[in-house]
Amino acid sequence: MAKNTAHGERGPSQRQLRVGETVRKELSDILTRGEVADPDLAGVIVTIPEVRMTPDLRLATCLFMPLGGGDSDKVGKALNRSAKYLRGLVSRRLTMKYMPDLRFVLDTRFDDDDRIDTLLHSPDVARDLDHGEDN
Repeated sequence: MAKNTAHGERGPSQRQLRVGETVRKELSDILTRGEVADPDLAGVIVTIPEVRMTPDLRLATCLFMPLGGGDSDKVGKALNRSAKYLRGLVSRRLTMKYMPDLRFVLDTRFDDDDRIDTLLHSPDVARDLDHGEDN
């Protein structure tokens, strides 16, 4: 029975990575130039750190971060509202058999890193680590 994972056991293929990086670059260029006329995106600098492609290259999950982290819910809704328009702009710049659907998800990796760092430096964890060194 085949496993139902987005990237298989070994992670994304070289093709998925290459297409994802190409889509990321074009999306970044479009957002930097302000080609989307959405009032919720006006004056907001959005970075696209990563685009994850499904194995069939039909869906692109675009991780985004608004600069300064301000009002990320509003920016996410605006990006998802504009996803079809952005898909059309990207498809004019790329030569692909199928242009993937775009889905925007907030990138929380830095927040997760801070949370884990805070947990590791908490007194409870430090106490547990000290007990482990006594053995």
